[in-house]
Amino acid sequence: MDHQDSQGGGGTITDGDTQWMTAGRGLLHIEAPPEHLVMSGGLFHGLQLWVNLPRVAKMNPPRYQDIRGRESALLTTPDGGALIRVIAGEIAGHQGPGSTHTPITIAHVTLQPGAELSLPWRPDFNALVYVLAGRGTVGTDRRPIHLGQLAVHGAGDALRVTADARQDANTPALELYIMGGQPIREPVAHYGPFVMNTRAELIQAVEDYQAGRLGVIPAERLPHSGGEGDRP
Repeated sequence: MDHQDSQGGGGTITDGDTQWMTAGRGLLHIEAPPEHLVMSGGLFHGLQLWVNLPRVAKMNPPRYQDIRGRESALLTTPDGGALIRVIAGEIAGHQGPGSTHTPITIAHVTLQPGAELSLPWRPDFNALVYVLAGRGTVGTDRRPIHLGQLAVHGAGDALRVTADARQDANTPALELYIMGGQPIREPVAHYGPFVMNTRAELIQAVEDYQAGRLGVIPAERLPHSGGEGDRP
């Protein structure tokens, strides 16, 4: 996936990489598959997550982080049944490379068939588990979950997940995207890609966009380099 933005950030990410963009006070950006992939065809699997910023950080300068898959903190369970890639935040004392404006944790977990995982989690964080591939169960009551479903966890200090012993022929393992953070608990006003706290701020954001104050693409400089923000 290729990315460019009006601050000169961007680059190309491939397997396991993350583009982390903080929109802050506002910028324009584009992202698309590379031309050679469009011409040759083929499949790729990606996930886009929008992380809200607290009011105090909404007008921070825009920022782009290029996070390579090899930079993620890699953890495993004693039996080797789970591989945990910490992209941002901290798990069991291991810090991911992503720099965030609010306390959050994001991880990509692979569970082999039949494997179980009890993942330490901050009690003051909310917790979401999204299934990228495969089948399994979540929680102490082992509720079934499969591809495309999202589990919302309640209070606690650990996330419990188990992969079914038998997976589909084309899905060798249970793939999970695990995310959560400290709730901001502020009013949210949104319109299209703009996310602010009040309607007046939304109106100002749209006016800034229409007046060209968010910049142009491509920017004058595009150095080769995933994300949170409010005025993309």
